[in-house]
Amino acid sequence: MRILASALILAQAASAQDVALSDDTLARWITEEFAPRAEAAGITATTLEVSLAEVAFLPDVIERDRNQNEFSKTIWDYLQTAVSDARIANGQRALTEHADVLSQIEHTYGVDRHIVAAIWGLESAYGAVRGDVPTLSALATLAHEGRRASFFEAQLIAALEILQSGDTTPDHMRGSWAGAMGHTQFMPTSFQALAVDFDEDGRRDIWSDDPTDALASAAAFMADAGWTTGQLWGVEVRLPDGFDYNEARRTGTRLPSAWASVGVVAADGADISDDNGGGSILLPAGHRGPALMIFGNFAVIERYNKADAYVIAVGHLADRLRGGPAFAADWPTDDRALSFDERRELQQLLTDAGYSTLGVDGIIGPNTINAARRYQRSAGLVPDGYPSLGLLDHLREN
Repeated sequence: MRILASALILAQAASAQDVALSDDTLARWITEEFAPRAEAAGITATTLEVSLAEVAFLPDVIERDRNQNEFSKTIWDYLQTAVSDARIANGQRALTEHADVLSQIEHTYGVDRHIVAAIWGLESAYGAVRGDVPTLSALATLAHEGRRASFFEAQLIAALEILQSGDTTPDHMRGSWAGAMGHTQFMPTSFQALAVDFDEDGRRDIWSDDPTDALASAAAFMADAGWTTGQLWGVEVRLPDGFDYNEARRTGTRLPSAWASVGVVAADGADISDDNGGGSILLPAGHRGPALMIFGNFAVIERYNKADAYVIAVGHLADRLRGGPAFAADWPTDDRALSFDERRELQQLLTDAGYSTLGVDGIIGPNTINAARRYQRSAGLVPDGYPSLGLLDHLREN
């Protein structure tokens, strides 16, 4: 009853807020609160007047922002779409069509063209799905709503700076509901910091049908994040019988030759060069799924999107675009992802059992994985740290 009452109170509060927020309240917020701060940040009165003249409150954006924590998908379901046969075929066509510019970008920034193409493929299906939400309206709505006001206000000011510099116009500035823009879905602050005018036409244009500036900007982003030319992002490996799963952690870095000495080898039997530097073992679906040896460039892709599933999708799609094979090991498709509430329950049960996750927020990060691993080890389970339904059921029963 307490849970139902709390849910009702939250629903009523959200509903009241939805009623309170409108085009009128957004206009007042812009005039009375936002405009003075924007002008103090260097946005001219003319830019504000022209750029924000058509801004509207978008309730659908608020709904999507509030509900994103409930999204739950297994990595194998995600990869089925992210690295589908169609996306591979379309990517290979895009690589051929834009071969010259991708070669120039690779030469300039040292970032593998297949990685750049894979980011393009995941972010906008090679430009086919760039988003049609007016960026200024989306950012103004989110900044006015207040849940992450400071973040989205900073993005809105950056978007106005982009317009003020002449890179595009308000009617062309469109993208995702959260304000990510163009072929490679740059947030405005990232655009301001790292977008480039690669075709030298006087504008950093990531929105038009020509993807040149967007692809170069993605490569510039990766180079700035520390991309190492010639280094693998990761490679699928086979683990030996009796492998110590306590060693499957991001901080457990060894040269590939050192891993090979304990029986960890590439899934296809090929040598993994020590030129890649130290690698660590990642088990994206626990011990029942594929194992990866990941290198420094994995962390670089994380700068674009920190979700492991996204990083693996970019790396694997890049491999497939250059003709590489699908993952050799099977995914545990009889399992399912935990819901947001189940992830919170898992964290609470681990903490109650004496294995603190340092917070109960439904976000599975290193603290939760380490706590899960310690619990699994004490309970005689395989200590892979994977937050599975089986682990949750074990915690419930014990």
